[in-house]
Amino acid sequence: MNPASRLSLLKPSPIRAITDGTPPGAIPLGLGEPTWNLPEVARKALLRDPGPCAYVPHVGLLELRKAVAAFHGAQVEEVLITTGSQGALFSLFQAWVEPGTKVLMPDPGFVAYPALARMAGAEPVTYPLSKDRFRLDAEALIRVLDATPEASAVILNLPSNPTGGGGDLAALKRVAEACVARGILLISDEVYRDLHFGVRAPSLRDVTDRGVVTSSVSKGWGAPGLRVGWAVGDPAWLTPARVVHGYAVTGTATPAQWAALALLEHSDAILAEARAAVQLRWEALASALREDLGHTVTPPDGTFYHFMALPDSAHTDPLAFCLKLRDEAKVVLIPGLAFGEGGRGHARLSFAATPEQLREGVRRLAPYWEK
Repeated sequence: MNPASRLSLLKPSPIRAITDGTPPGAIPLGLGEPTWNLPEVARKALLRDPGPCAYVPHVGLLELRKAVAAFHGAQVEEVLITTGSQGALFSLFQAWVEPGTKVLMPDPGFVAYPALARMAGAEPVTYPLSKDRFRLDAEALIRVLDATPEASAVILNLPSNPTGGGGDLAALKRVAEACVARGILLISDEVYRDLHFGVRAPSLRDVTDRGVVTSSVSKGWGAPGLRVGWAVGDPAWLTPARVVHGYAVTGTATPAQWAALALLEHSDAILAEARAAVQLRWEALASALREDLGHTVTPPDGTFYHFMALPDSAHTDPLAFCLKLRDEAKVVLIPGLAFGEGGRGHARLSFAATPEQLREGVRRLAPYWEK
């Protein structure tokens, strides 16, 4: 497949297709953006002493790499700083996913995964999540892996965007062993791992040091606009990804790395505050859903997403239903179908919005759901 053919397979993000047409006054429950303030330590770091704003090594600011390594229980040579976790994923795919191979990814799963595979000339192949709360199902994933000898990589997302589902240590260990036995790259996207509701999802690093973990300051540390992420894993996996990232962007913005370092150095307090902010928003959402729609809900394993069951009548065309909600009810939700066929009967609701927005948004949605 030539490059032009690969690019022809790419389409604009379905999330943006919904949100870009948002009418004035709509309640934004679509994008996953924290609505609490950037922590003060990061704001101060962005305004540090004046002087040259120099390049840093392609691999990232040494002090930040040390902080990320300490956070993940890794060695500094196992850390690559990237332009958001998306930069880490792109670089890993370009470095290790060969044209004509296949990449396994969850269904439903984050919309960028299939695009990243196609940009590398590979074919996305989905594996199902469990029917109870969309959690990692190791046996289902391994069945797909056994049926896909052309697989070059497997990606996990724990907790999941869009479902909020996690996975247990035993399932993670089974998947890691299967990928190591086949010598293929296993990536665990753990960007939401620190936004949990009491029990933190296991990390790939809890079961193996042979895969790669990706994360960023975008969610738990509440700083998506800094665009600072990282990959943590065996340097043998990271070395070619570092070359790709260097040629793609040279390096992550130096002031943003200073701010990310300040956030990492104050992780205990900042992450606790973020979890409290998410808990407050979840309670507002759960209360509104119970009072206005008669829904009793349980929190996700992590993230700030509620994977909301759609009315039966919306299953045929979830996109049309969500566009109707956007334009008539003036509430923005993302159809679960945007994340794969497995999400057809749901919509992703981001409760990163303010409590007031959540209560008003659910009030506006109520007439469109059958109680």
